[in-house]
Order: sequence, then structure tokens, then C-alpha cells
Amino acid sequence: MTYTGNVSVGGPAQTRELPGLTITKVAVGPMNNNAYLLRCTSTGELLLIDAANEPETLLGLIGDTALATIVTTHRHGDHWQALEPLAKATGAETVAHVEDAPALPVAPSELVSHGDTIHVGDARLSIIHLRGHTPGSIALLYDGGGALAAEPHLFTGDSLFPGGPGNTDQDTARFNALITDLEERVFAELPDGTWVYPGHGGDTTIGAERPHVPEWRARGW
Repeated sequence: MTYTGNVSVGGPAQTRELPGLTITKVAVGPMNNNAYLLRCTSTGELLLIDAANEPETLLGLIGDTALATIVTTHRHGDHWQALEPLAKATGAETVAHVEDAPALPVAPSELVSHGDTIHVGDARLSIIHLRGHTPGSIALLYDGGGALAAEPHLFTGDSLFPGGPGNTDQDTARFNALITDLEERVFAELPDGTWVYPGHGGDTTIGAERPHVPEWRARGW
């Protein structure tokens, strides 16, 4: 299957091969959440981004390989409905930002902050703290494994979607925090070819969204 990033609840997962990493995307639950299973191509180690819902679906995706890590991008309940059963079933380490950790049903075994790194086998993921959707929302950046001409890949949770930032409930301070973090920590740092994997819906790229950032700031959401 050619990867498009367009998946639907009850439908098949989609997989793409990158230098050093395989990404499998599946949609789960009543809020059409995306979950991403990452596999290091050299060691086979697995990491799951957002155990959102449908633990049976996610366990089927994981298969017989041990799951090493579950990362929760933020504290909203639709992103962790399967966290506790999956952690119990797999024994995986759990990771979240320190500011959102108290709201999760499983106390994280590792707390992260902006600039930290975590690993899935030999592949490194950098933590980008994006304040506003929640206090401890994070994105995870894969730099392409250092391969020549490889583009970065960014998992944004609910902080960035095709068409704009995540919901900040019409709170001006929260919106200003999020749009500033996106401008300074994402758009100022990453090239246009960076692929963006959001917490719901289809994928996008930094290049597709960059021209619209001033419009987002002006409209205030």
C-alpha cells in the first residue's frame, strides 16, 4: 500500500519505511484518534505514540514483538483510553511531559521536558514542548536517521494540524503561547519537507502550512 496518511476507524493501518524507522499509522476510537507505532529497522524495538483507544486493535498491530515504550503526547482523555490496559499487557515503559503527567491514569516511568531525547532502538526522537493546547503537550521529532537528504518527521499530537494550531478554547493567553511555540520551535527550526503526523485526521507538511502562520496569528485560533 502506498502511504497517504489517510486512515479511518475500522480500516487498515498504513505503513511507511524511512531510513532507520518504520511508521505505522492507525485510527482508533470515537474521536478518530491517530496512534503511531514506530519500529527501529536495525533492532526491531517498538515505540507507540498515543495509546488512544481500542487496546485490542493496538495489540494486534504490535503483534508478538515486545513493546518497549508508550509516549503520551498530552493529557486529554481521548489520547490515553488504552494506556493502562496496554501498559499492563506489554510491560512497556511510559513517557509524558512533566506538566501533563499527573492527569494520566498511569504514572509515567519517564518524565520529559523540552529538548530531551528518547530512543526507539537506534532511532532518536527529540522532544519539543508546545505549550497551549495543554500545559504539557509535546511533539516528537525524528531527524531521518541522519541519512543524506532525509527529511525530518514530526508527530504533533493536538498542537498542529493541517490548517492550524490545536484548540486553545478561545483563551488568548493559551493561543499566544501555542502559536509562539509553533513559530519559534517548529516553523523557524524545520524545513518545508518536514512531514507532520497529527493526533487526528490526515497528515501535512511544514511547507504546506508555513504560508498560513501569519493568518493563524491574526485570526486568533
